Amino acid sequence: MTLALISHASSLDHVTPPGHPERADRIRAVQAALEDERFALLDRREAVAADDALLRLAHPQAHIDRLRAATPAEGWAELDGDTVLSPGSVDAALHAAGGCAQAVDLVLSGERKAAFVACRPPGHHAEPSTPMGFCLFSNAAIAALHALERHGLSRVAVLDFDVHHGNGTQAVLWNEPRAAFASSHQMPLYPGTGAASETGAGNIFNAPLPPGAGGEDFRAAWEDTLLPAIAAHGPELIVISAGFDAHRRDPLAEMELTEADFAWITHRICDLADTACGGRVVSTLEGGYDLVGLAASTAAHVQVLMERSL
Repeated sequence: MTLALISHASSLDHVTPPGHPERADRIRAVQAALEDERFALLDRREAVAADDALLRLAHPQAHIDRLRAATPAEGWAELDGDTVLSPGSVDAALHAAGGCAQAVDLVLSGERKAAFVACRPPGHHAEPSTPMGFCLFSNAAIAALHALERHGLSRVAVLDFDVHHGNGTQAVLWNEPRAAFASSHQMPLYPGTGAASETGAGNIFNAPLPPGAGGEDFRAAWEDTLLPAIAAHGPELIVISAGFDAHRRDPLAEMELTEADFAWITHRICDLADTACGGRVVSTLEGGYDLVGLAASTAAHVQVLMERSL
């Protein structure tokens, strides 16, 4: 059984202003990396668009309507200092969120053991009523809630190793004890959340790391704190927020990870998934703003997911 790779051409239509770090070239870099012959056996699928009912698992209708109403006919509409809309942005975001639910469907049906969603914009900063941090819809949280509400699972987990704390995922899942959220991230750093004291309904587990932290610190946070907490939760599905901006090349943070660290955490998450939930993993792309580091790290992550899906 091979890994499903879910993507959509609309990811290129979310156009950001010149110099913006969350740009269409990110997806081009990922696509180019995954065209290598190592990835010839990927089951490549086109993402389906989310409907409003799916989005309402994480967002009120008013949030969805505001984004549509704010979409410009041309150029850009600025939602905040970091987050913009172009004419194709909402459609791209609908396919990113819909692709995550589609990945859950593939994995929970048994058609595929695991899936990776290579879409943008990312999602883990989008709070229930607030787009922010380059994010419009809370993709990973939507995937988790889709598994709970539409597939009838009792427990899911979202694991986030992006260098920025997933405040949106945390906010959506804060009072949802069926869904555990575990995050390693640099602190201090945008968005300023993610202290270890933030625990939600006992389902939130944060492991902040200082600027300059490297692979040893990162691995210890997961091995000693986050993975045991998720194992105790007993998830029936694991969703990964796969951000690669903790890479040492990344311009938006000061951590020192390499591709080997991303391969390691992917193996360890798959180990947990094999024990807890028959290896069922859905991963979705979050950050990563140096194109070389992003491409190499994504390739390392996807290669492990492929190997572990066989």
